[in-house]
Amino acid sequence: MSKQDYYETLGVGRQASAAEIKSAFRKLAMKHHPDRNPGDQAAEQRFKELNEAYEILKDDQKRAAYDQYGHAAFQNGGGRPGAGGANFDFGSFADVFDDLFGDFMGGSRGRGSQSRGADLRYNLEISLEEAFEGKQAQIKVPTTVRCETCDATGSKGSAPGACPGCRGSGRVRAQQGFFTIERTCPTCGGQGRVITDPCDECSGHGRVQREKTLSVKIPKGVEDGTRIRLSGEGEAGMRGGTTGDLYIFVSVAPHRMFQRDGANIHCRVPIPLTTAALGGQIEVPTIDGKRARLQVPEGTQTGHRFRLRGKGMTELNSHARGDMFAELNVETPINLTKRQKELLRDFEEESGGKDTHPESEGFFAKVRDLFSGDARD
Repeated sequence: MSKQDYYETLGVGRQASAAEIKSAFRKLAMKHHPDRNPGDQAAEQRFKELNEAYEILKDDQKRAAYDQYGHAAFQNGGGRPGAGGANFDFGSFADVFDDLFGDFMGGSRGRGSQSRGADLRYNLEISLEEAFEGKQAQIKVPTTVRCETCDATGSKGSAPGACPGCRGSGRVRAQQGFFTIERTCPTCGGQGRVITDPCDECSGHGRVQREKTLSVKIPKGVEDGTRIRLSGEGEAGMRGGTTGDLYIFVSVAPHRMFQRDGANIHCRVPIPLTTAALGGQIEVPTIDGKRARLQVPEGTQTGHRFRLRGKGMTELNSHARGDMFAELNVETPINLTKRQKELLRDFEEESGGKDTHPESEGFFAKVRDLFSGDARD
């Protein structure tokens, strides 16, 4: 059976640029790689064909020969993929594949590779007042830091030597059929180095457990669920590796009086029945610790709202403030004395026939009309 045209194998035209060929190969190789298709013989064969085609077309001289003579250019000669690709050098292709995909097969390659420290999370709860004013919080975080005794090398005396298992590359290769599979070196864990005389303080890890005290600036107007990143304040990496980051997750505790809605604040304010009926002046607290005066008009009902402009929360990264909404709730008196009850009865008798309760009188009038209509039906 005749071999498929290399351009057709990669799905590109004969005028395709080197970048287009590389991009096409990358996409198809990722799709048909054996590690993504375990046990799939068809995918394995397809991957082999892709490698063979790319090995020729990525090289300008080989591509020119192929364009002129086709597959015959590589028959009975050196540097060819071989009949049916049987002698294709997959070992040499590992370098090409690693260059294309980087971490796809288990991380970057290279002598002395170091692992990055883990990121850390810290949950910080603050009050609504602290969210309004902002604060400088002091937190204690258990973490790992660089070992000062060995300067994070992990070695007591002599410098770490190259790993004999991988010869310092941090990677080992194993031949499986016509594939060369590359993995992290089990001897050094991908470090490329081994410690023969480990540090007594860190036992060769290059880092030790410590509790760090950090100062965190909480900005004014911060909202519940805000995440603050402190770069380089996470765990130290192994043997001098990059330090991770610390993420502060801020939660704002519920307030006993105020409810927050973005930059606005809502407050439920109970007032006596007499103040609601006769009118008067009341004071309400604000989030900045001050008080605001409100003039309650005569006949105020439950649910009446006052809007206090600029008395709400500080807006994040701004000097502006939201508004405060005070909603009045008329309180029904309880634990009345005998005299107080008599006065209320006198009031009820005195107000009979007068428009003193328009809302309730209107409601019950509608009820009477409703049932009267039902009776006529």
